[in-house]
Amino acid sequence: MTPQLRRAFLVALIAFCAGLAGAWVGRTFIPAPSPPRAELHDFLHNGLDLDAGQRTRLEVLESGFAVQKRTLEGQLRANNAELARAIGQEHGAGPEVTAAVDRSHHVMGELQKATLAHIFAMRALMRQDQAAKFDAAVTRALTADGQ
Repeated sequence: MTPQLRRAFLVALIAFCAGLAGAWVGRTFIPAPSPPRAELHDFLHNGLDLDAGQRTRLEVLESGFAVQKRTLEGQLRANNAELARAIGQEHGAGPEVTAAVDRSHHVMGELQKATLAHIFAMRALMRQDQAAKFDAAVTRALTADGQ
């Protein structure tokens, strides 16, 4: 092995080790941010001072949405399997891959629409003062950039 090749190998090894160390430090000492959805859910249940009737109606809404969401997420998983098969057959962005992507995007859009309908249905349960706080929390959740 030539001295230049050894030097290049040593630099690559040091860079790799530094990358591993940086990843370990980041995962160990820097807390992961809460997903905006979890923060919004926590705020809804703990930050709005909902009365017993509101809590009951909210639970009904949430259980119905959970079923709808699971169904759509199942469709997304099925679409991803179709996409994987299409990629395996075409090995590029052919017509089957494009069609699979389009089907997946359609379901993603349906999930987003269902989520928004759920948010509006929850908002309809609230008093005006609660709705204003909820609106601000939704805006924060939608504009969160991971900070």
